[in-house]
Amino acid sequence: MCFLRRPGASAGWIWWRMLRQVIHRGLQSFFYKLGLFVSRHPVFFLTVPAVLTIIFGFSLLNRFQPDTDLESLVAPSHSLAKIERSLASSLFSLDQSKSQLYSDLHTPGRYGRVILLSKPGGNILHQADVILQIHRAVLEMKVNYKGYNYTFSHLCVLRNQDKKCVLDDIISVLEDLRQAALSNKTTARVQVSYPNTKLKDGRNSFIGHQLGGVMEVPNSKDQRVKSARAIQITYYLQTYGSVTQDLIGEKWESEFCKLMHKMQLDHQDLQLYSLASFSLWKDFHQTSLLARGKILVSLMLILLTATLSSSMKDCLRSKPFLGLLGVLTICISSVTAAGIFFITDGKYNSTLLGIPFFAMGHGTKGVFELLSGWRRTRENLPFKDRVADAYSDVMVSYTMTSSLYFIAFGMGASPFTNIEAVKVFCQNMCVSILLNYFYIFSFFGSCLVFAGQLEQNRYHSIFCCKIPSAEYLDRKPVWFQTMMNDGHQHTSHHETNPYQHHFIQHFLREHYNEWITNIYVKPFVVILYLIYASFSFMGCLQINDGANIINLLASESPSVSYALIQQKYFSNYSPVIGFYIYEPLEYWNGTVQEDLKTLSQGFNTVSWIEQYYQYLRVGNISATNKSDFISILQSSFLKKPEFQHFKNDIIFSKAGDENNIIASRLYLVARTSENTQREAVELLEKLRPLSLIQSIKFIVFNPTFVFMDHYGLSVTMPVLISGFGILLVLILTFFLVIHPLGNFWLILSVTSIELGVLGLMTLWNVDMDCISILCLIYTLNFAIDHCAPLLYTFVLATEHTRTQCIKNSLQEHGTAILQNVSSFLIGLVPLLFVPSNLTFTLFKCLLLAGSCTLLHCFVILPVFLTFFPPSKKHHKKKKRAKRKEREEIECIEIQENPDHVTAV
Repeated sequence: MCFLRRPGASAGWIWWRMLRQVIHRGLQSFFYKLGLFVSRHPVFFLTVPAVLTIIFGFSLLNRFQPDTDLESLVAPSHSLAKIERSLASSLFSLDQSKSQLYSDLHTPGRYGRVILLSKPGGNILHQADVILQIHRAVLEMKVNYKGYNYTFSHLCVLRNQDKKCVLDDIISVLEDLRQAALSNKTTARVQVSYPNTKLKDGRNSFIGHQLGGVMEVPNSKDQRVKSARAIQITYYLQTYGSVTQDLIGEKWESEFCKLMHKMQLDHQDLQLYSLASFSLWKDFHQTSLLARGKILVSLMLILLTATLSSSMKDCLRSKPFLGLLGVLTICISSVTAAGIFFITDGKYNSTLLGIPFFAMGHGTKGVFELLSGWRRTRENLPFKDRVADAYSDVMVSYTMTSSLYFIAFGMGASPFTNIEAVKVFCQNMCVSILLNYFYIFSFFGSCLVFAGQLEQNRYHSIFCCKIPSAEYLDRKPVWFQTMMNDGHQHTSHHETNPYQHHFIQHFLREHYNEWITNIYVKPFVVILYLIYASFSFMGCLQINDGANIINLLASESPSVSYALIQQKYFSNYSPVIGFYIYEPLEYWNGTVQEDLKTLSQGFNTVSWIEQYYQYLRVGNISATNKSDFISILQSSFLKKPEFQHFKNDIIFSKAGDENNIIASRLYLVARTSENTQREAVELLEKLRPLSLIQSIKFIVFNPTFVFMDHYGLSVTMPVLISGFGILLVLILTFFLVIHPLGNFWLILSVTSIELGVLGLMTLWNVDMDCISILCLIYTLNFAIDHCAPLLYTFVLATEHTRTQCIKNSLQEHGTAILQNVSSFLIGLVPLLFVPSNLTFTLFKCLLLAGSCTLLHCFVILPVFLTFFPPSKKHHKKKKRAKRKEREEIECIEIQENPDHVTAV
């Protein structure tokens, strides 16, 4: 053996080249020996994975447990909003504040909520009597637990001042309206203002979230209501933290939803939409129940596609059962991974629905590559050597792509990931990738050994019977000859590869390769790529974060219906933001009063401070010092019936004879449009920095903030980390691969595919939620999985032209790529029929990932690689330089006979 040194080549370059060759040949040698080992012990490698699947499959059935804590799954794990919630709760009980801290879908604790909607053109205020009947039915509803009947009065949140149940103020307004209607006097009719109205007891109440679809009286100074379409009522339950209380509360919520359904049947003139605290989790988990049948259909379609694409007319070399067994290999490896997940106390959530599709997309690529590697081996070799050759040819590339999968999802499972659903998914995916790899070289490798043995012994690939001789077939009918045809009619003495007759291989070699490399086609491909890049760039500029929880729910669920109606009729005002002043403050100071006005400017406020200042002005009372301010506040203002409820918003402390206000709170509500969540995030980002620069020390909180605080950064971080990890690995291995330009082209191709999927999914109305981010991580690896073999074969090709090199690359790997992507895309079709926003997102993202990868592998790369490096011109000069090299180089070639030495 000798290394030839080209004139002008540096010693460093020769060293790197030798190192790359040593590494590559070492890996090939290792996998060749692994293939030989598997082919010599096929029963062992077939039995061990099957036994593992049986063991862990039973654990899957016995230990299955769903995750019911939606906040811990989809809300950022580490956020300032959770710290602010703890601080706010330490000052004022959040359980007692639920009615004031209104939140759309993220109300803490247990509750029942209903929207009553009148018919188009109707006025819901005219149906006060009917609504109060429904309200009384809720109050009288009984829940039985261990022989005791519980009503709402036993379970409700109690007011501190009179220990009565906390009810929405719209109930008081409806009662006044009913009394006015019964009195039958127009002068006695109640005047309702919006969003603040004056109640019968003298209190000013904010009803912006309780009355919806409001039309005001024209030119009304006090914003009197002319008509309204909807009313929203919430029934808050007490949360003591005990298991028994929680069970009773859950039963009450269930009965509440059933009662609302019954009331809808009894009152056809109203539309009722109900929601409870368990509704979000139930509708999130509903996706899994709806998708079970569709996933089985998807599996059947993948099995059918893999079987047909692995078939040939040649009954000897056709491998339909290998395609079938390859898909089943991925299925049993996924079952094993799921069993391991549940044995380690994992809890199931609906985002894990994507794992079977992710694992199938990667695993079947290895299956089809091994099948293609088998077809490239020489038929005159023993079947064990053919298996070893296939391993040596394929497993190096498959090992590299599997390692990159593991790195990408491993980075996604790192502590840098701030969303638990993404972290759990990535952890499970890492286990699935490892098991996929093990099952493919063991279980599927054993299947390949048995199929090779049948082929070597000339058994039929489907019926497993001995194939008759050509003379015997010639005497049989045509249909029998067709079924038993082993290709002897098509295979000439000089044809070295009978597998060229595979229909995909034949199509690529005879038709597609010539067409895509035609000089007249290339300009249109360039134009197509410019259009693709333009739309991708346009989409990347319009990315939206997907903090809206309904993106993960079943699309026809009660929660989604409720959220849409709520967004339509109750989105005029943002969630109520609690403004907590957590340090003593000189409220009597004029400067402090101006600062508070500045901070609350532009908001609709529910504030004891504002009401107290007004009370002082109306009564012409002076309170310019601390003692007067606090004395009048305690002895006069808070004694009034209409202001007593403000006692819950102030914390007093007593030091000797002196009283102090150590903390207080008020509520801010902003005017918003239908995009309430986005504007709530903007409010949070606007108010929070002010707490750092203002002299007033405060925090702001609403339960919605826990789900939305820096959600965009939290959800995009995993894909950024995974992308950086893959990029770093490709750069670090730049000089360790066979050709550095392979890595360079791979980085460009993966970047183009990733940005294309990101931009196009945005244009397809897909937000950046945890599902789309997981799909983007997968897209990185899916692109590498399919582009890497094609690119490395191209850069290592020794043909005289780039065109011929890309033809050979497509001919060698195009069949496996087309088989895998077509199986992957066809398997996604059933997801389109699952009525869930989560599966719609999964379908769209994976469809774009598969389509963009297919576009690059078969259209963009075959054209662009004929324009750009690596150049193949040095191969043309090889023959001319051969004579000169013979004069400079002397090698010794050792033949099979060690005594036979030839000087070259």
